[in-house]
Amino acid sequence: MSATARVDLDALTLAAVRDGALRGVPVAVLGLARTGVALARFFADAGARVTAYDGKPTEALGGSIAALKGRAVALACGPDVDPEAAWADAAIVAFSPSITPGFPTTEPRLRAALAALAARAAAGGPGAPALVSEPDLFLRLCPAPTVGVTGTKGKTTTAALAAHLLAGDPGHPVALGGNIGSPLLDRLAGIGPGDRVVVELSELQLPSLTRGTTVAAYTNVTADHLDRHGSLEAYRRTKRRLAELVDPEGALVLNLDDPVVGAYAGLGTAPAVCYRLDRPIAGGLGVVDGWVVAAGVERLPLAGGGVAASGPGGRILPVDELSLPGRHNVSNLLAAVGVALLFGVAPDAIRRQAGSFRGVEHRLEVVAEIDGVRFVNDSQGTQPDAVAAALESFAAPLVLIAGGRDKGVDLAALGPVAARRAAAAVLIGETGPALAGLLRTAGVPRVEVAGTLDVALPRADAIARELLRGAPDGTVATVLLSPAAASFDQFADYAARGRAFKDGVAALGAARAAAARGAGSRK
Repeated sequence: MSATARVDLDALTLAAVRDGALRGVPVAVLGLARTGVALARFFADAGARVTAYDGKPTEALGGSIAALKGRAVALACGPDVDPEAAWADAAIVAFSPSITPGFPTTEPRLRAALAALAARAAAGGPGAPALVSEPDLFLRLCPAPTVGVTGTKGKTTTAALAAHLLAGDPGHPVALGGNIGSPLLDRLAGIGPGDRVVVELSELQLPSLTRGTTVAAYTNVTADHLDRHGSLEAYRRTKRRLAELVDPEGALVLNLDDPVVGAYAGLGTAPAVCYRLDRPIAGGLGVVDGWVVAAGVERLPLAGGGVAASGPGGRILPVDELSLPGRHNVSNLLAAVGVALLFGVAPDAIRRQAGSFRGVEHRLEVVAEIDGVRFVNDSQGTQPDAVAAALESFAAPLVLIAGGRDKGVDLAALGPVAARRAAAAVLIGETGPALAGLLRTAGVPRVEVAGTLDVALPRADAIARELLRGAPDGTVATVLLSPAAASFDQFADYAARGRAFKDGVAALGAARAAAARGAGSRK
């Protein structure tokens, strides 16, 4: 294929890729983080001529390069490399969603070059390459029905729980990935038409989509990532994208307790299964007398159609069989049950699977309890609604660790919740001083600025132990990491921050055990 020949992505199928449709095609991959590595591997395995661009120098990309496992990928890396050179003869430019022309957080030179490239591609002139993101490429080629899960908060838990419930039907293997940490393109070769695929989709991934999912499930849409989107309206417009693209033969799963999401039921793109923390509306899900109840949810045509099975009075399972704390997780459970019913999973299987679900890492993850202090890793709690929900999930006394890089979101509403629920707060990161001022003004009894997590954790532990003095026997104090901020001032990502918290808790536990042994030997 000539360097100027344009590839018709709309005509590309997984079968065609397997038959060599991409063999010899020049492809540029932008970004060599997890998603970019998955793209490079996919195209190289398909026989394409791959060039990978990254603004970091090669010596800083050792892990990514090793993950290519010797595939023939040309590298164009480093701050001195002109990004346009990487796609000079490309027929396809594939990019990681974090590299987006319209986001001000994309490196300025690359953003400008990408904007010009996107304009060329949209005009469709001679030699203009086809542009595609990793999630869009996956959705174009995936042979199985897909469930897209998005929202401002709760999407990771909901996606993981939906996949867990779908796995209650052993006749249909389930794959889970996307923003949850695993690029699904790496697993595309092993996915068949009878499988079910759950994709967590963030505001980074949604703008680049041209294909929707079979089912689009929403948790909520509040305010987040305004540093990238510039306004609440722009952020909401991005989130709506998944609902607009959903398969008309599929369904929307919508939270009626969120007015923004509830309004999507009027889009008319697909039937809607609506859920709420109250009695269900017709065709939806709700809670009645402590039970998740379905009110005539219709299965998808691909699952045979007709009303999904349920127990007497529409009962599916008791709410208290879910081990996750917090009222917001009941809402997440309703969304996941809606997905499972759409695909025809039996109610007894849904109940069994829900009872065995233990949550996801970095989201209200109980790490340990040491001498009456419970340590909870909620590193994914990066916006105020999520932190408020986390604060509401545990009994007093509670010490909050928060702070990081500003996301451009107004945190004022967090103050009253923190004042009501937290006995103390220890702040870290770039936003620590400002957050300390906000929480003091709101009335949090004790506020300290520690700067870094390794200083904050033992300080929070000491405060928690002070709070336990004189408390009734059996009282448990909670140290909650729920930052209300991004991690990038001190960590590679939220997962690295969460792992650092867990490592710190392990060190505290080891030190306390060693001290106990020492005290015992002196008796």
